[in-house]
Amino acid sequence: MPEDRARRLLYGRHKGHKLRPRQAGLLETLLPRLALPLDGPCPADPRALFPAPVEAVHLEIGFGGGEHLGFRADENRDVGFIGCEPFVNGVAKLLVEIEERGLDNIRVHDDDARQVIDWLPAGSLDCVWLLYPDPWPKRRHRKRRFLSGGNLDALARVMKCGAELRFATDIDDYADRSLRLLAKRDDFVWTAERGDDWRNPWQPWPGTRYEEKAVKAGRFPCYLTFRRV
Repeated sequence: MPEDRARRLLYGRHKGHKLRPRQAGLLETLLPRLALPLDGPCPADPRALFPAPVEAVHLEIGFGGGEHLGFRADENRDVGFIGCEPFVNGVAKLLVEIEERGLDNIRVHDDDARQVIDWLPAGSLDCVWLLYPDPWPKRRHRKRRFLSGGNLDALARVMKCGAELRFATDIDDYADRSLRLLAKRDDFVWTAERGDDWRNPWQPWPGTRYEEKAVKAGRFPCYLTFRRV
């Protein structure tokens, strides 16, 4: 299957509207400096991927327009963030955020997050963010949802004991299926202590454009945290 066709099956659109000159320029100049060297071995300690010392490494899978990733990296300069996003326009928006905020604690992969997960050494991540992933609402497409048995196996390998998987969705069925799937596993535990914990995002919380659209459409965001055990 041609590469472009395979990418559409996984992600939908790869590119949207025409990029602004600044965005296009940063894709040519900044992205190559931030891209992960997946053609070689990953450092035994992924903290070495960042130019300044960091105390922890977080992975965001599908960062969209980069609002959350840019905010989180700015608020936590002692944390190294790896962001994965195949949508070109989203990558371009994040690069503008990185330049404007002067962030040196982000590395970017503009393709499938699973390539990064497979590349990372075991027990290397302190937190994984999966915020509003494509819900693939049609029944025949649900196997494409990121939270699946195989992907959870891969995440369990690279997450440290005590690391958190933070998942947000506005799709009831996706939340329900994910809870059922993770409840069957012995390597993750849902951290909720109260009945309405799922309503509360992780503070501080910048929100995202997709989340705003979901609320306006009458859908309720669900925030689930699972700890690696």
